[in-house]
Amino acid sequence: MSESNFGRTSRRDFLKTGGRIAVASAVAGAAIPRVHAGEENTIQVALVGCGGRGTGAAANAMAVKQCPLKLVAMADVFENRLTGSFQNLNKNFAEQMDVPEDRRFVGFDSYQKAMDCLKPGDIAIFASPLAFRWVHFAYAIQKGLHVFMEKPLTADGPTSRRMIQLAAESEAKNLKVGVGLMSRHSRALQELHDRIQNGEIGDIVAMRAYRMTGPVGSAFSEKWPGEPSELLWQIQRFHSFLWASGGCFNDFYIHVIDHCCWMKDAWPVKAQALGGRHYRLSPDGKPCVDQNFDAYSVEYTYPDGAKLIMDGRCMAGCTQIYSSYAHGTKGSAIVSKAGDCGLPSSTYRGQSPESADLIWQSDVPADQRNPYQNEWDDLVDAIRNDKPFNEAKRGVEASLVSSLGRKAAHTGLEITYDEMLNSEEEYAPGADKFTMDSPAPLKADAEGKYPIPMPGLKKTEY
Repeated sequence: MSESNFGRTSRRDFLKTGGRIAVASAVAGAAIPRVHAGEENTIQVALVGCGGRGTGAAANAMAVKQCPLKLVAMADVFENRLTGSFQNLNKNFAEQMDVPEDRRFVGFDSYQKAMDCLKPGDIAIFASPLAFRWVHFAYAIQKGLHVFMEKPLTADGPTSRRMIQLAAESEAKNLKVGVGLMSRHSRALQELHDRIQNGEIGDIVAMRAYRMTGPVGSAFSEKWPGEPSELLWQIQRFHSFLWASGGCFNDFYIHVIDHCCWMKDAWPVKAQALGGRHYRLSPDGKPCVDQNFDAYSVEYTYPDGAKLIMDGRCMAGCTQIYSSYAHGTKGSAIVSKAGDCGLPSSTYRGQSPESADLIWQSDVPADQRNPYQNEWDDLVDAIRNDKPFNEAKRGVEASLVSSLGRKAAHTGLEITYDEMLNSEEEYAPGADKFTMDSPAPLKADAEGKYPIPMPGLKKTEY
């Protein structure tokens, strides 16, 4: 895969487009002595949330070369999703799969059963919808487990505060925590960050981030068909519901927002935004009932007055732009050329990316171009060598900044970071008590519709 195209590949695509890479990684690690999961030098892994992202994260885990990792337990609320994940992983990593049927758990309490199969110092992967992140994280801390958890981590103030407290508890226990904001593990972006902080383009005064693509994921949903339960259906269609994902905004736009904030080395203090719903019909003319806007434009303001403009769009037939830029007092930078962290990154003497003004362009070795693999390599290296490594608080802050932009657009209000953090509006209260018979946090009205954003008319998102 070329350097310039890698950033367009998502973790959920890993097994589709990266199968050969996964196999090659496994073969490259063949020199590692084969050991049983119970032996001291093997790290055991439990996967909680067996969709595309969880399956991809487990594949990255087993492709780590520093030491042997073995998947020993899996958990999901959907048996068919768990079965499909197991089969996909078993194709490429059969020798590292030790998940008999009695360690494949289904249900809302399955996360506990899966983590109970681990010993302190093993790793739990969390890739279920974000409403359950704090629930699973709290249990992992109790069990003394290291964690890799997918972004985003929160969608509201109460769970953000809860997760920040849990992050502090995990640090106090010296637990290593990785968060799936893989841009931070792009070797090109790491070097770009150092160059920006060393003044190569001067002080950043403005940034631009774009993810304007066609419809993706489960962001567009028609009326609940009546089965499975409304709760399970909303979990299946998690991009459509704020309680489950923060909507398409948090889930799709967090990467470009996060890596721009990283380049700035600051979080915004406030945001004002706009957006709207446009063509809200399925191809066969049925109305969509999800809670998303089709287009967003957010102006974030940093403590020094610098701005980040983030434009997002999920509409077919429009110009597609998926990249990010930084503008400084002495020059500019292409942060991500294409995708969430697409190579190459580069810096320029002027404000336009002209080749004549090029200062630097990234040149990453082939074995370091996969940021999804890099984040796992970095996590396991920290575990094996007891290095400081805990991305939980930063992951919450990136999620909170995403929620700040989303809520500003949905309400039409300028909202501060502190207001978002201290909000008492919790979207999925009692998520730790959900069962297969629980009602959904969001109930459809008599017409099968759900609350949608109405800027200027509604000051809350529900």
